[in-house]
Amino acid sequence: EGKGKKRNPLHDFKKTGELMLIKVNKTLEVKTKLLNTTEQCAKRCSRNKGLSFTCKAFAYDRVTKRCHWLSFNSLTNGVRKKQDHAFDLYEKKDYVRNCIIGKGADYKGTISVTKSGIQCQAWNSMIPHEH
Repeated sequence: EGKGKKRNPLHDFKKTGELMLIKVNKTLEVKTKLLNTTEQCAKRCSRNKGLSFTCKAFAYDRVTKRCHWLSFNSLTNGVRKKQDHAFDLYEKKDYVRNCIIGKGADYKGTISVTKSGIQCQAWNSMIPHEH
C-alpha cells in the first residue's frame, strides 16, 4: 500500500493565493532562487536545504518562477501582508496552526494559555510540574 507513491510536499503548507509577506524587521531572512514548481520550493523549505535559517514559509512568484523562502510567516512580528497577483504564499501548517494534535509534542504555534485562560508553563521550567 502506497508503494511507489511519493508524498506531495505541499501537504504541509497552507496556501493563500495572491499574497506576499513584506519584512519590516530587517533581521528577518529571505532567500530566493529560480525553481519550476511549488513542489520543489516546498521540498526545499521542509528540509531547510541550502538555507541558513528555519524556513517557516515560502512565496512563489508565478510570473518569474522564483521561490522566496522566508524565515517568518504571517504571524511574525515585523511582517506585513501585501496583496500581489503574481505571488502565492505557502506557510508551514506547524507554524500557523492554532490547535494542538495529540500531546502537542510537535506544536510550534503561538498559543500560550490553556482553554480556561491559565498561562502555560515554560518549556525550560520544571516548576510547577516536571516534564
